[in-house]
Amino acid sequence: MPLKGNQWVLTLAENHRDLALFNMAIDSKLRGCDLVKMKVVDVMASGQIKERASVLQSKTQKPVRFEISEGTRASVEKWMEDELMVGSEYLWPGRFHERLHISTRQYARIVRKWATPIGLEASAYGTHSMRRTKVTHIYKKTGNLRAVQRPLGHTKMGSTVRYLGVELEDALAIAEAIEI
Repeated sequence: MPLKGNQWVLTLAENHRDLALFNMAIDSKLRGCDLVKMKVVDVMASGQIKERASVLQSKTQKPVRFEISEGTRASVEKWMEDELMVGSEYLWPGRFHERLHISTRQYARIVRKWATPIGLEASAYGTHSMRRTKVTHIYKKTGNLRAVQRPLGHTKMGSTVRYLGVELEDALAIAEAIEI
């Protein structure tokens, strides 16, 4: 998903939650089910937003670490000032008392809503578009599959190759070029 267009639209609209959610989705590279369950303590310590965070993935039951960029920290700080966040355990609280955090379905609706204002076909973008964004840029800049594998929490290189849609020949050429 194009980064600058959405960040600009969300900033202009003063939609602090969506801007923080958008930025955190890009930085964390988490699956939607893990992103919506993030807790305030995952990203905040001593009243400050952490530079790095670790979240236990529900699919693999393994922790994945990620950086929280300066822009993301600023947007999360602004979101934390919102009255909805007072006393909230979850970073993305639900609107109803029986719902502790937004659902993955709600997150998917939010992502589709982000595509329209910048001229994208909403049906072509989903929560995995957010997960893929940063790792795709990392791979294109470095050609290093290992640099992408770890942040995604993949245990097998083949999973990462399929995930990025890398052609087998490209993956083999890259792997051969890396000396261990």
